[in-house]
Amino acid sequence: MRPHQWVKNLFVVAPLIFAERAADTRNLVDIGLAFVLFCLFSGCVYILNDLMDVEQDRVHPVKRHRPIASGRLPVGLAWPALVVILGLAAVGAFSISGALGAVCCAYFGLNVAYSLLLKHVPFVDVSIIASGFVLRIYGGASAIDVPLSIWLTSCTFLLALFLGLGKRKHELLTSGDSAAKQRKVLKYYRLAAVRLAMSLSAAATAMCYVAYIVAGETLQVFEPIDLFATIPCVLLGLWRFYGLTERHGDGQSPTDRMLVDKVFVLNLVCWAAIVVFVIYGR
Repeated sequence: MRPHQWVKNLFVVAPLIFAERAADTRNLVDIGLAFVLFCLFSGCVYILNDLMDVEQDRVHPVKRHRPIASGRLPVGLAWPALVVILGLAAVGAFSISGALGAVCCAYFGLNVAYSLLLKHVPFVDVSIIASGFVLRIYGGASAIDVPLSIWLTSCTFLLALFLGLGKRKHELLTSGDSAAKQRKVLKYYRLAAVRLAMSLSAAATAMCYVAYIVAGETLQVFEPIDLFATIPCVLLGLWRFYGLTERHGDGQSPTDRMLVDKVFVLNLVCWAAIVVFVIYGR
């Protein structure tokens, strides 16, 4: 279920922070439950992906060590576990709110479509992954019943698209002649095209973030323009991640590497500190 990947579900918390609801105990509980539920749903997605890709994973230098691909977790046990965990997560989501339940089910359904078909379509595959991050923030907004800024929603999609493209670039650099065996869609990707798409999505992410700060709407008392000081952090983060995708000696995914990269993490902490100060420090 990839617990180390659950940090991605922190996008669920974004609506709570930007709506200035972090001091509300009930909202904190609801957003915490939403985070746990998305961890369960995303965990089910990972189980499903490993079940669907078990043969390809067995020829991958890193993925072959995963529980299902290595045989440590029998397929006959993984399927029932998937059904039980998914059922409990769905019940929990709808018990909080119908909207949250619908978003969570949409998230899982989208990933089922990805696993069965869309993961084989170049650029559509990373767009589906990016859409999953958008559904995460919609899930957080649904849990505490707050509106979302179109600029923040667009920025989330573009940022996730950038990260997904970075992962594809890294796979192309590390897989060599076995690219299609490890992930079928890689045979349709070209390194130059992915690098160009990454550059364009990074630029679009930065412009969208600036647009939110300059012209973003909010129903709360803080003004987005007060977040102007966070722009260098966003630019540094984009640049740093792009650099991490060029490192492929150890085969480690750039999305995993960024979580332990000191420069990236310190920059992220600085961004978060400024955001919290602007919204809550006055």
